[in-house]
Amino acid sequence: MPGLPSFLEDHISQVPALQLLQNMGYTYLRPAEVYLERGGKFSNVLLENILEKQLRKLNKIRFKGIEHDFTDENLKKAIQKLKEVPFDGLVRTSEKIYDLLSLGESFEQEIEGDKKSFSLRYIDWEEPENNVFHVTEEFEAERSGSYEKRRPDIVLFVNGIPFVVIECKRPDVRDSLDQAISQHLRNQRKNEIPHLYTFSQILISASKNEAKYGTTGTAKKFWSVWREEPDTAPTVSALINRPLSQKQKENLFAERFAYVRKYFDEIEIEGREVTEQDKTIYSLCRTDRLLELAHKFIVYDAGEKKDRPLSTILCG
Repeated sequence: MPGLPSFLEDHISQVPALQLLQNMGYTYLRPAEVYLERGGKFSNVLLENILEKQLRKLNKIRFKGIEHDFTDENLKKAIQKLKEVPFDGLVRTSEKIYDLLSLGESFEQEIEGDKKSFSLRYIDWEEPENNVFHVTEEFEAERSGSYEKRRPDIVLFVNGIPFVVIECKRPDVRDSLDQAISQHLRNQRKNEIPHLYTFSQILISASKNEAKYGTTGTAKKFWSVWREEPDTAPTVSALINRPLSQKQKENLFAERFAYVRKYFDEIEIEGREVTEQDKTIYSLCRTDRLLELAHKFIVYDAGEKKDRPLSTILCG
């Protein structure tokens, strides 16, 4: 095994996560690309350009046997509807956004002189392959009422909407997993970046050989270790040891020192063992599972956001 590089957090936890996620079907976007997709606004957590394209693709109006597109105006309204949900506490706001994502929204449109309301959806829950999945790192989000920024390590998007936030920590630091969970909890405070977490459905704290998950508003004591049966290690091993394409590598390592790519190229030749971080990311974030968890196993109960018992899908 090659010698460890100096920036352990980035190299040992974050880069392997990004490599795995790309082999799971996520398209990696560099931070600069994400900035453009957000309209050049750090206060905006939606990748609006991607979202608008997906809304156009997923939504058609059938009227008198003929298919029509939603107007540009209605697509813009649909995006604004998501963006302008007033903040009314972390969990209450999250619930309102969740309802929009789950149920869609109706918009009036005139077709052939007849004005009616037609339903528009943000996610295709039934056919995961109709959605697009992206991953980025060091996602800069502007704090509420401030120009200061926080930078969650990894954020996953479905149709340009942030669904998962991952904090990666170096494994040689005491209580590193607790630090990652505390970072999530800090970032959810009203004066931090709650506008990212009102969209997020799953939160993960990882440190190579250990990982826990929660959701928006989950107290530290309720963060859990994911256990899955049957063992996913053989499947995960094949994914983590599948080389990325040259284009993917160039994109991932473009803004890193040359020795970082060399380090991971050497690991690619030798192969690596499956970690708890790998298994947790695979179990919770593979595209079909992520949509299943978000759509069927997230509930709001007495002001709390919870995941239902998940034993019914552990064999998925």
